[in-house]
Amino acid sequence: MSSIPAALFPRRAAFFGGVYSNSHALEEAIRDARRRGAEALFCLGDLGGFGPHPGRVPAILREHRVTVVQGNYEDSVGHDRPDCQCGYTDPRDNRFAQIAYDYTLLNTPASCKSWYRSLVRTLRIEMGGRRLLLCHGSPRRQNEFLWRSTSPVPFLERLLRDYEADVILCTHTGLHWGRTLPSGGQVINVGALGRPANDGRTNVWYALLSVGAAYEAAGPAPLAVEFVPVAYDHERLAREMRREMLPEEFVETILTGWWTTCLEVLPAREREAGRF
Repeated sequence: MSSIPAALFPRRAAFFGGVYSNSHALEEAIRDARRRGAEALFCLGDLGGFGPHPGRVPAILREHRVTVVQGNYEDSVGHDRPDCQCGYTDPRDNRFAQIAYDYTLLNTPASCKSWYRSLVRTLRIEMGGRRLLLCHGSPRRQNEFLWRSTSPVPFLERLLRDYEADVILCTHTGLHWGRTLPSGGQVINVGALGRPANDGRTNVWYALLSVGAAYEAAGPAPLAVEFVPVAYDHERLAREMRREMLPEEFVETILTGWWTTCLEVLPAREREAGRF
């Protein structure tokens, strides 16, 4: 009988999304998750883009044995593709996305690119008797955006049925949210560590999932989900971004907590919650 890694059956686990080369936030998130008793750490992709020094994040993830799912950035950078495959359609969104991608592609070490190509697109684990499916955008498409306001319950229920999961965890949008469905299934966007959640706060977010004794006594049941804010030295990150001559619009987002780019992709309700 083959052995299954214990990390695939954790009682408490942390899920990181959209690191975007923010090595400072990633290090703080790892420390925080360990302090909170996380037995396993997972990252759902998009390690580069937006921030500086893209070789730092992969080294941190590997040092701390974080299990990584491939995002569209890893697929593109790993294969030297011409763009990030982010899924934007507006010219302004694509212009800034291309600036971030070109910088990341140029500055990513070859060893990282090789590792990116080896990453899996989806991963299945189990917590408290519930089947979790980890992906980047959605189980259907690596760069699909699952927004809170435009993901109706019947659609989410169908995703769970079609992909034989009790819980789907994703990222890609940069905005964290979660929903427990009438069936008891859950869809959780774990948010992003790479930039703030367009809420005027400089902290970033990750998701912490837990199995409780009450759940185990009653059999498989929805997992406890906590969205955890992470404070880090965002001013240091901004200085590094300026030294690397990244766009001042990116720096402004880090310093203010408001998105200034990649806004056109936002649905109306998410756009209204921001400043611009």
